[in-house]
Amino acid sequence: MISPTATVAGPTDLAAIAALRTRVFVDEQGVPPEIEQDAADSHAVHVLSRDDTGAVVATGRLLVRGSSAGIGRMAADAAVRGRGHGAAVLAALHREAVRRGVTEVELHAQVRARGFYERAGYTAVGEEYEEAGITHVTMRRRLP
Repeated sequence: MISPTATVAGPTDLAAIAALRTRVFVDEQGVPPEIEQDAADSHAVHVLSRDDTGAVVATGRLLVRGSSAGIGRMAADAAVRGRGHGAAVLAALHREAVRRGVTEVELHAQVRARGFYERAGYTAVGEEYEEAGITHVTMRRRLP
């Protein structure tokens, strides 16, 4: 099996990214549709991973704020979870952050995904909290 890869999305990929996020966050997790997409989407760096048919199966976004950045909207289609697509997206987001001079990234991890982010070098900071009806924890990681 070939390891999944992830690339920066282009304008023509945004509809497929939005559809994946709607499936994962709105349909599967019950996030209200009016808060799933926001104004930050227009200036975020979006990354995606495709399956062997070319379908977008994982995505995430990067919001750069000087030397720090936020990573969010990490989503993987249920059919590919545990197969490396999410890790490929996260690694690509880290590369894009470093390319833009970012030295630290932060994200709001769903508690059930905490181990995934810890394996990628993140550390939890602060207490757990509710966001969109789902328990989250803020996590940070320094970048080289």
